[in-house]
Amino acid sequence: MKAVQYREVGRGPELVEVEIPEPGPGEIRLKVTAAGLCHTDWSTMNTPAELLQFPLPITLGHEGAGIVDKLGAGVRGIELGGSYAVYGPRGCGLCRTCAQGQENFCPHVAELDLVPPGFGKYGAMAEYMIVEDARYLVPLGELDPVKTVSLTDAGLTPYAAITASADKLRPGGTAVVLGAGGLGHIGIQVLRAISPVTVIALDVNDEKLALARSVGAHHTLLSDHTAVDKIRELTGGAGADAVFDFAGVQPTIDIARQVVAMDGAVQIVGIGGGTMPAGFFSTPFGASVRAPYWGSRSELFDVIELARAGMLSVHTEQFALDDAVTAYDKLHRNEIQGRAVVIP
Repeated sequence: MKAVQYREVGRGPELVEVEIPEPGPGEIRLKVTAAGLCHTDWSTMNTPAELLQFPLPITLGHEGAGIVDKLGAGVRGIELGGSYAVYGPRGCGLCRTCAQGQENFCPHVAELDLVPPGFGKYGAMAEYMIVEDARYLVPLGELDPVKTVSLTDAGLTPYAAITASADKLRPGGTAVVLGAGGLGHIGIQVLRAISPVTVIALDVNDEKLALARSVGAHHTLLSDHTAVDKIRELTGGAGADAVFDFAGVQPTIDIARQVVAMDGAVQIVGIGGGTMPAGFFSTPFGASVRAPYWGSRSELFDVIELARAGMLSVHTEQFALDDAVTAYDKLHRNEIQGRAVVIP
């Protein structure tokens, strides 16, 4: 079968031929219907060899959806031929954290050498993929997997960040979204779907600001030297109750620190490498700073239900598997509007 792998440090993604995998006991094989691209993939491929945590080759694609093609021995509750989305984080499944569905925060991942799809042998950027356990599958039913697959990360992660700050999202409040691209345009929709706040979206790109307006942002601003003053003006000088940074680069983090209100919340979702000092004289009194990681299994069910209700829509650019390397190049150059999706 065809697969897109990262095989050699520094070379980037490659389209290769590999054997079709067979499911072992308890495992499920999916015939992949859609795979999402993510900047996290490039972050992994840009990691120096001495810091890379995952052995090569890596089959890329941590956003996946597919049709159940074959069941391993002992699998129960999964429909052969059914359409499913794949939950990405991997946990032990036995600890208190996993019992709450929060496998994204399982404390035993390192000691058990657990690897999410897209960072090891199996990933969605292939014609077939193996899912290790039925609990990692969420039924899609009649939802279009191409329009839905990005929600497994680009929808789940913003949703988890936003719900973690739900106490700040009160009537009359304001949320700032930094970066209106792949994650940000979904984050805006989540904010509009589950909270009453006014949404201010920032980006350096007029096209992305137009996308932000189309999905519900009340105000859009260029992310430049005037942004902080304009946000302060829009919030009556108080600042934003919650700031969601979907870029995570130093300039956006600096804006977040300057516009968050006292007792507000900053969620640094993007992995752009920026950092924020926190504490007295660095952040406003009472303000919290948090870096979320994916979301829980139950939260993915919530996200899929929002999509089923027509409250979330992902702007996608679609590519054939043969064109996946080109898609990754476009993603690397920030030429993708919304999310890139590969269709094997």
